[in-house]
Amino acid sequence: MSGGPARRPVSNPLGLAVLGLLLEAPAHPHALAVTLRERGVDRVVKVTTGSLYDVVRALERAGWIEERETVRVGARPERTVYGHTALGRAEFIRWVDELIRVPVDEYPRFLAAVGYLGALGPDGAAEALRERADRVRAALDGIREGHRAALETGEVPRLFVIEAEYAVRMREAELSWLEEISEEIGTGRLAWPESGTGKSTDAGEPG
Repeated sequence: MSGGPARRPVSNPLGLAVLGLLLEAPAHPHALAVTLRERGVDRVVKVTTGSLYDVVRALERAGWIEERETVRVGARPERTVYGHTALGRAEFIRWVDELIRVPVDEYPRFLAAVGYLGALGPDGAAEALRERADRVRAALDGIREGHRAALETGEVPRLFVIEAEYAVRMREAELSWLEEISEEIGTGRLAWPESGTGKSTDAGEPG
């Protein structure tokens, strides 16, 4: 069994995404940004122009990527094309292997908040859960559409966008739970303590 997570000079998810794309082919940062958005990676990794260039510079300083060439298209500014170094490729593979093998606590904000669902009261909690369910449903539609569009081009192997399938399964599980709990609140099957007491307002329990 592997040990704990290794310490790396670049450790954020955007760095991982950039290395993943460069494993396919050398590219300049603008092309990387376009591809990340086309594949829907920006749904799980925050992608901005500034953060992308910062990550590229950090990867270059670490010796994980290197300049391959400088290209110019028309009147546009010159763009530097980067590719993996042997070290970068080895570190990327090691990083992916670790992330898949070793679960880590990610402390999602929703999980922190849902433990205090009772503070909203039955009506407020049910309404909040239903609104979240609507948003999750919309996000699911977006992920599915982005995944379908990427595959339909015929240029992207399924393996390269398989994370979208995982994201769909996770969203589906969340949506199912949200719908189930909001329904239980609405029908009264989820007992609700009286305010300031440990006594349940469920009709099946003594007053």
